[in-house]
Amino acid sequence: MLDLGLAVGHHLTIFALFGVLIVELVLVQKGMDDSAIKRVAGVDLWYGILAGVIVTFGFSRAVFAAKGWDYYQHNAIFWAKIAVFVVIGLLSVPPTLAYIRWRKPGSPTPPEAEIAGVRRLLWLEVALFALLPVLAAAMARGYGQMG
Repeated sequence: MLDLGLAVGHHLTIFALFGVLIVELVLVQKGMDDSAIKRVAGVDLWYGILAGVIVTFGFSRAVFAAKGWDYYQHNAIFWAKIAVFVVIGLLSVPPTLAYIRWRKPGSPTPPEAEIAGVRRLLWLEVALFALLPVLAAAMARGYGQMG
């Protein structure tokens, strides 16, 4: 039952994170006003919270669930999946910093070039996010075992 609960929690939070990412992409548009900036900053907070929950569920699954840590620690696909997740996380830092900067009292409307740059990073996150289920499916089928 633990294995199932951890798997369900992991998958649901991954779907939620993807939804939050799409909401950010929709909200970050040229001509953003203070209200839109406040909304996207709030959504971005959930992005960070969900990412932390995903890591917690994921490593709990790897350690405590059916296959166990021995399976995962020797699986190249697992480590590739972790690497992609880390890259996505690193790509999310500049948008978060932009939202913080844009929220400062008296800040001017974000320049269109800066908004376009944030949108490019969000799109790159979306593209990389698509790799996660591909890697997960391969790993679940036994690919990637080392040694």
